[in-house]
Amino acid sequence: MNVVSGHKPGFAWLVVAPFALVHVLLHLFTNGNYGVFRDEFYYWDCANHLAWGYVDQPPLSIALLAGWKTLFGDSVHSLRVLPAMAGAVLVLLSARLSAEMGGDRFAQAVAAMSTVSVPFYLVATGFYSMNAFELVFWAMGYWVVLRILEMGASPVDDRKTKNLWIGMGVIVGLGMMNKISMVGFALGFLVALLLTSHRRHLKLPYPYIAGLIAALIFLPHIIWQIQNGWPTVEFAQNAKRYKIADLSAGAYLTAQLLEMGPANVLVWAVGLPYLLFTKQGRCYRPFGWMFIAVVVFFVMQRSKPYYLMTAYTVLLAAGAVAIARFIASRHLRWLRPLVFVHLGVGLLVALPLALPVLPPEALVVYQQAIGIAPAAEERGHQGSELPQHFGDRFGWDDLTKTVASVYDNLSQEEQAHCIIVGRNYGVAGAINYYGRRYGLPRAVSTHNNYYLWGPGITVPNVFIVLARPEDGFENAFEDMTPVATIDAKFAMPEERGLVVYICRNLKTSLEEAWRAGRIFI
Repeated sequence: MNVVSGHKPGFAWLVVAPFALVHVLLHLFTNGNYGVFRDEFYYWDCANHLAWGYVDQPPLSIALLAGWKTLFGDSVHSLRVLPAMAGAVLVLLSARLSAEMGGDRFAQAVAAMSTVSVPFYLVATGFYSMNAFELVFWAMGYWVVLRILEMGASPVDDRKTKNLWIGMGVIVGLGMMNKISMVGFALGFLVALLLTSHRRHLKLPYPYIAGLIAALIFLPHIIWQIQNGWPTVEFAQNAKRYKIADLSAGAYLTAQLLEMGPANVLVWAVGLPYLLFTKQGRCYRPFGWMFIAVVVFFVMQRSKPYYLMTAYTVLLAAGAVAIARFIASRHLRWLRPLVFVHLGVGLLVALPLALPVLPPEALVVYQQAIGIAPAAEERGHQGSELPQHFGDRFGWDDLTKTVASVYDNLSQEEQAHCIIVGRNYGVAGAINYYGRRYGLPRAVSTHNNYYLWGPGITVPNVFIVLARPEDGFENAFEDMTPVATIDAKFAMPEERGLVVYICRNLKTSLEEAWRAGRIFI
């Protein structure tokens, strides 16, 4: 409830909806400027192999994609409609949180505008992945937490209480079926309850019922993990050991500022102390402790900096309320347009870095002009000209064309018993996505879930292998002949210098070679 006036303003749909519309339009007008993103190929192929789990993710986002592409196709534009819509929902939820905290129309507009202008939110909702939906699940969870907090520290045991906690269980369960890091939300909420007088909620049975509901929703994925030998555990361990770049505390903080956008510091950096230290934000103080707990959780997990972006939505909502109340209490209405100018300039500066609005050559010049180099959150990304979310969209169609020309030069008998092997899921997925127009057989890989799907052909005569010279494939064949080299401009460093080999005479059985090549990372 609005502590100052005792009245909670209504949700200003007509004020907030244009911001959500702008978010969608930004994506619709730009999402075809570059090609399909590397991970989108993998998700597309996963959607052709529906299961209760995958090596590197739970199944929900894949099931959504399978249904969507069945109805609307799998063009680059179609693939990106759902994440763009998820971003619009995030904008609405951020403003709704602000309204629930007592924010007037101006506060709701600030919350919406700041959400639209977050660079990471634009990136995450600009191509298909679980990350777009994770933002929405966290925001929905925050809204239910807010309603629970509004019941006070001594909740009444009634139907409303029960329904809120049941809703929390469903959101957390589905959120975990989308991305396991949703567990960070649940742990953060638990810590927030324990650190405040709201711990009295834990005397009721409903929090435990919520936990049981979440566990039951997540159970099919756990069963899948058991049946497949817990591959996600191996994946996570390898990612920490070999993939995720080591960042200093300063670099981690800098990444937070850049991912959220320097202009938005005005909002979220106000929101956190507003929740923790002010009288007006006292009834929502658990949100502040929840944010701190989530930060500690992800830092201890050595997660990539962007994992924390899901936690900022509530700070943007709270910061918008704090800014609106500050301006109103001091009769500084002339500051209102300046707030939007500030956020708008931040959006314009960040837009070329988040969405493909510039040609890649112009983007390189722009990055140099503003002094922001592409961040290397993974060890194979050092030296990239473009950020990963752009660099991983280049070169895939040309790669497939090259493979098709090599395949076409094989005899019909060799084509009938040929396996195309990609060094990773990006290579294999791209060939499967674009290869349909060239009549290529399904490409395989021993990387992540491709390993579980297997090699397909059991008695191959010839292999077309796409690898780098240092990948070690020469140890698997007696005859390995390079026939083409692929070095796409602007592609990520790890995908440059790929060599196309024609390989014959596997030294061991295909089954043994497949097991030896397994890569979960």
